[in-house]
Parts: sequence; structure tokens; C-alpha cells
Amino acid sequence: MVLGYWDIRGLAHTIRLLLQFTDTSYKEKRYMYLDFPNLPYLLDGKNKITQSNAILRYIAHKHNMCGETEEEKIRVDTVENQVMDFRIQLIKLWPRKTEASVLGTATWTTETILHNRIFEPKCLDEFPNLKAFMCRLEVLEKIAAYIQSDNFFKMPINNKMAQWGNKPIC
Repeated sequence: MVLGYWDIRGLAHTIRLLLQFTDTSYKEKRYMYLDFPNLPYLLDGKNKITQSNAILRYIAHKHNMCGETEEEKIRVDTVENQVMDFRIQLIKLWPRKTEASVLGTATWTTETILHNRIFEPKCLDEFPNLKAFMCRLEVLEKIAAYIQSDNFFKMPINNKMAQWGNKPIC
């Protein structure tokens, strides 16, 4: 399996997390701001998948993580689309507002929390359930090993054209 993406954290971050969590063996091809038809992409044998949500869904299906009953499948679909709607709206906010003002009012997703904690480590202090959820996520054996590995991207989060998260912290 091959995952292709820019040499940043970006949209591939949650895909990397899911690949690690499901213990899926993969190689990563990273691009440095080249013209490419669509990133991220995932190559798995004869399957060639583009679009981050399609990739996440493909991996989740392979590992039976999309619900068993019709009700569970509907819930997974709903959550997936709600997260994408939120993500699109959040991206629109970033260039016009400071991190602090957005952090105080945002609805949270795992990826958003992971990104926001880079800029404001105490952003979950007032949200004990979310803080506990993130603690449980980050100590999962495969996720913890990935976070400690050289393959983990802390920064940059976004491509160079973004107004935030596009430069290494150090």
C-alpha cells in the first residue's frame, strides 16, 4: 500500500493515524509542492483511491470499522460528513481570526484538536471529556508509537500558501 501526499501533515494526517491504528503496512511518497492531479492518494494493489475521505473510508472498510447495523452505518456516514463540513468552515476562519479566538469557540474533531493543541497546549483544560478522549487516543499502543516515530509530522500542518501552520515551529 502506498500513500502519496505533500511533505506536510495536512489532510493525510488522519489517514496516517488510521493506517497506524489498523496496523496497516504502507509506504509513503511525499511531494514537495509539485503539480499533481490530486493528493492525497492511496495505492493498494489494483485499487487507486484519491480524496482524503474516500481513503479513510476504504481503510475503515478493510478493517470493519464502518458499523455493522444499518443504524451504525448511517451514524458513521453522518459523523464523517459533519466533520468535513466543520473542517471546511474552520479553514475559512483561520486567515481572518487569531488561533486563540477560534480555539475558544470551535466545535472539536480529533484532527482539529490535534492541530489546535500544537498552537495552544491548554486548549482542552476547560473540556475534561475531550481532554480524556485525547489522552485515551494518544496512549493507544500503535498511535503512541507513531507519534514517537520519525514518520510523524508535527509541522508543517499546511502547505506554504496557507497563512497558518505552514512553517516548522523550531
